[in-house]
Amino acid sequence: MFVGSRLKELRKKNNMTQSELGAKLNVTKVSICCYEKNVRVPGIDTLDDISNIFGVSTDYLLGKDIPVIMEDTEEYHTFISKEEFELLKQVRLNKDLYYKLIEDPKRMVELIDKKLK
Repeated sequence: MFVGSRLKELRKKNNMTQSELGAKLNVTKVSICCYEKNVRVPGIDTLDDISNIFGVSTDYLLGKDIPVIMEDTEEYHTFISKEEFELLKQVRLNKDLYYKLIEDPKRMVELIDKKLK
């Protein structure tokens, strides 16, 4: 999943406007704005161009930058984003919520989704 906030952070860190980045990528300023707000996802070629412009990996832009070892599964490791890791840390602070999520994650996600609608 593309992480728009990372693009915005990189762009600002490099003192670049949305228009300037758009010109380098041959897309509009509106497209850059949509990427940063996660309204639109850049295509594979654009994603590659972004990674080259800022000198970061596509994995970083896709939020796959923290390796996690999962020993009891067929897949030995996976990657999660810093944002996902921070969410998990915050959920763990609320022990009741944490254990409810662990016991029945599907049901809890459905309840959260229903509450947000």
